Amino acid sequence: MNLAKISWANIKENKLSSFLSGLLLALGIGIISLLLLLNQQLDAQFRRNIRGIDMVVGAKGSPLQLILSSIYQIDAPTGNVPLAEVNQLKRNPFVKTVIPLSLGDNYRGFRVVGTTPAYVQHFEGKVAEGKLFTTTLETTLGGKVAEASGLKIGDTFASAHGLDEEGDSHGETMYKVVGILEINGSVIDQLILTDLSSIWAIHEHAELPPPGVKENDPAHEEFDAEGAPSPADEKEVTSALIKFRSPMGLVALPRQINANTSMQAALPSIEINRLFSLLGVGIETLRALALVIMLIAGASVFVSLYNSLKDRKYEMALMLSMGASRTRLFLLLLLEGLFLAVMGYVAGISLSRVGLWLFSRAAEQDLHYSLNQFGILPEEIYLLGGALVIGLLAAALPSLGVYRLNISRTLAED
Repeated sequence: MNLAKISWANIKENKLSSFLSGLLLALGIGIISLLLLLNQQLDAQFRRNIRGIDMVVGAKGSPLQLILSSIYQIDAPTGNVPLAEVNQLKRNPFVKTVIPLSLGDNYRGFRVVGTTPAYVQHFEGKVAEGKLFTTTLETTLGGKVAEASGLKIGDTFASAHGLDEEGDSHGETMYKVVGILEINGSVIDQLILTDLSSIWAIHEHAELPPPGVKENDPAHEEFDAEGAPSPADEKEVTSALIKFRSPMGLVALPRQINANTSMQAALPSIEINRLFSLLGVGIETLRALALVIMLIAGASVFVSLYNSLKDRKYEMALMLSMGASRTRLFLLLLLEGLFLAVMGYVAGISLSRVGLWLFSRAAEQDLHYSLNQFGILPEEIYLLGGALVIGLLAAALPSLGVYRLNISRTLAED
């Protein structure tokens, strides 16, 4: 007697109840699996991009908004701050590096970021083609920008004002592509990088420096709207990424900046932990809901097998009279529960991957972030174990009735 074939035939015989049990189990497993995938990949993205950034300074406002806009490029900036105040931080003994950023324009939804080559070095960017920007209006594209826009080395383009691609075009001033970066999974994949002078020139309509003049050349910062020399302390940037020399900077510097300057200091580790704690409430609620759905699925399997056992009492009694042992019949019913659990698990894992693909498409379109790790997580192996336990328990309880079945009475009744 092939128990697996008989169990599978019984499941196909009760299509509706089997489908309902498998669907409930698949929904519960699918929700938990999707939450695990999103949590793992979002956490990896967030942690990777803040690595090596101890503090962000920018205009006063929401610290979380400052972190999201300056590090992850997914929110509006809080405003601008004087370049002179940012430059003062370079002389602070607690500060190791200062990377200024100027935001405010985009090209087809991809942000144009004015900065220094240190920004690319920080995110371990490597040039795949061409070179890094060196002069005003030269740009180096992130790998995803190059793929999506079709821009190549030597092409020119005009940025649009603001962070929305529907903004007014700066058509009178054109950027030139001089390099393309390799895709490395960091935030720079989705950015158009240029030097600070490019952002100042476009937004102040300044007379541009002569070709070949580099950003850190003193003459590079001394052009105003009329082409006359202007002091560097009139320049503004959006924010700056700070790395400390020692942990003492974390204790002393943020309070000093917030109290004595026009800037605010935000600590990425604190703000991101706060963000995840806020998101965690919703995630835990969904996870609890998924567990409840799985338990309901287990109850559905129990009811299905219990009713099936009542309907199949004569069949069971006949099999016992023909030599089958009660233990084999018990295992037969257990296999039905295991089959339903495995089918629910496979369907749930498949649903979670479809959900992740849909979520990734939305994130790619709106935020230019990709969530493309579809492999099985270690936690999902435990999820399989949980599904099998639920299937076994749900099947074992009604299956115990096999041991109480009276063969002669059942055959006589039917």
